[in-house]
Amino acid sequence: MDDVQMKVKIVRIDKSLPLPEYHTSGSVAFDFYTRIDQTFRPGEAKLLPANFIIKVPPGYFLFIASRSSLFKKGLQLANSVGVIDQDYHGPNDELHLSIRNVSERTVEVKKGDRLAQGLILPIQKVAEWQEVEKIKDESRGGYGSTGQ
Repeated sequence: MDDVQMKVKIVRIDKSLPLPEYHTSGSVAFDFYTRIDQTFRPGEAKLLPANFIIKVPPGYFLFIASRSSLFKKGLQLANSVGVIDQDYHGPNDELHLSIRNVSERTVEVKKGDRLAQGLILPIQKVAEWQEVEKIKDESRGGYGSTGQ
């Protein structure tokens, strides 16, 4: 498959921080940098400004996931993943990372730390809902039943 490049409009709030970049030729996601220093007490969650307003191209959405190094710090994305709609790019729509300290120690985050990564993915709105009273007569098992 040929690499498809698209122009993506972006506003960088703090110009001292870099634009998103793919760090290796095999990288599939680009990194987000936190725009401020922040301290997280154990169990605490906060929103960190990610320095960008991104106009996702029509037909696509922005998917935000943790970098693997985030958990090494004792942190995680509080909402697991982020889904940024293609119409979220107004003048006050800076992206934020919802970060939670899951460790038992205080964690310092510094301006410029790479905490999350983003992918621009195509949208597939394929569901047309057809409401019914029952789908089938038997259930296959409960939550997590295939791993037993």
